[in-house]
Amino acid sequence: MVLSNTERKIIENSIRDIKDFPKPGIVFKDITTLLNNKEAYGVLMSHLYTRYKEYNLDYIAGIDARGFIFGAALAQMLNIGFVPIRKKGKLPYTTISEKYSLEYGIDEIEVHIDAFSEIPNAKVLMIDDLIATGGTANAAANLINQAGANCVESCFIIGLTFLDGIEKLKEKTDVYTLIEVE
Repeated sequence: MVLSNTERKIIENSIRDIKDFPKPGIVFKDITTLLNNKEAYGVLMSHLYTRYKEYNLDYIAGIDARGFIFGAALAQMLNIGFVPIRKKGKLPYTTISEKYSLEYGIDEIEVHIDAFSEIPNAKVLMIDDLIATGGTANAAANLINQAGANCVESCFIIGLTFLDGIEKLKEKTDVYTLIEVE
């Protein structure tokens, strides 16, 4: 299931470009304008529901923090559980963590050790707003698998194809992007 040209335009037109944020030379893709546009957000969530309703997923794992917005809503629509993948130090129970490289250093994300324990080899969709270099997404996919689940696909609203994050992640899991920016 792919977006129709009309659906793609509605979603694309609702995302604002912010030049030189967070630093000079970067064009930031601002999804807050998508979130407050009821038509665009509705088109997006309806599309995601239609795409994933036949996947027989057990959980959706959303990456901190924008992945929570789409992931929790989609999990509710699909009547399945939602698991947050958070930045280090934000989860209250025993966790497993994964470090990853950034252009300016190292960061770390974590998930509760028992996040997927109710269903052996749970089928998990990982979701976030954007994939660029893929560091966070690869670390999140690793965590899902380390926690005893199976990351069956990773979904991103926006994929920056001029970076190699999508290709790197495809070595671990299927990847679906709604909008690609070249």
